[in-house]
Amino acid sequence: MPLIAQSTYRPIYLLSNKHINTIIPSLFRRVNINYTRERLTTLDNDFIDIDYSSRKSKTITLILHGLEGSSNSSNVKGIVNIINQNNWDAVVLNFRGCSGTPNNLLSAYHSGKTDDVDLVVKHLQKSYQEIYIVGFSLGGNTLLKYLGEKYKSINAVKKAVAISVPCDLKSSAIQMAKPSNKVYMNRFLNTLRSKVFTKCKIHTNHSIDLELIKSAKNFADFDNEYTAPVHGFGNADNYWKINSCKQFLKYNTTPTLLINALDDPFLTENCFPFEIAITSTTLFLETPKKGGHMGFLSKNGINGVYWHEQRVIDFLNEAI
Repeated sequence: MPLIAQSTYRPIYLLSNKHINTIIPSLFRRVNINYTRERLTTLDNDFIDIDYSSRKSKTITLILHGLEGSSNSSNVKGIVNIINQNNWDAVVLNFRGCSGTPNNLLSAYHSGKTDDVDLVVKHLQKSYQEIYIVGFSLGGNTLLKYLGEKYKSINAVKKAVAISVPCDLKSSAIQMAKPSNKVYMNRFLNTLRSKVFTKCKIHTNHSIDLELIKSAKNFADFDNEYTAPVHGFGNADNYWKINSCKQFLKYNTTPTLLINALDDPFLTENCFPFEIAITSTTLFLETPKKGGHMGFLSKNGINGVYWHEQRVIDFLNEAI
């Protein structure tokens, strides 16, 4: 029964509010990482940029960032830092359009786009003996879907950790549309809109209603007009249904730790797969009472090692 009943996370008292725990690391954390970039060509004549931080190891951890993140996101740099301290290599998959250069196609990335993850894993297999994967938020959903889809063919992936994951995309989208999450929603939509406007200037033969993109107030509006139709899902409901990782968890055979804080402002009760974890032999579910969304501030300070980062290393090193 890989259900971790008692989490070891203890928040800093003055910073235990879920919004404070979510916002402070994103805005104020500074971690310095030197990357080496490699560009991979995809089967559909696009590209993805992957950024390495090397310790010349034969073990590597692939990191999948969250919505509108990149290898420069503070939470990504934090996990890269502790992975390097453990003397492993780290590599970050910048999802299409997130590396600082617009990708070639009108399409981009989405919550369930696992083909690019598979491309990177197969590429890493050529040089590394062991591969681990860590995914944050949207990247965590992509990771868990990937593990369930490819369970018969990903022997190279030894373990995985997913953090702050919207396992049920529809309920999370509804949650994000609430007034209490307006600050986060506006921040996401501002960059998403900008990318679509840029793409439509390049790819003029499109059917996207830019006025609807401009007036989008939530993920339902945006996904109905761009994400779902451009990526072949029709509408937002269908996109969310097909790509939610929750339905794939039962197929996963890779030892996997899922960390979702119970006070995460982005998640609903549908994002906590307790029943699946109880019957699983591979899904370890840990649900700290506090932590916010990709927060988990610890006593080490804003720029120190966070609780979830040490937890990742401990799990990846643990004999199971």
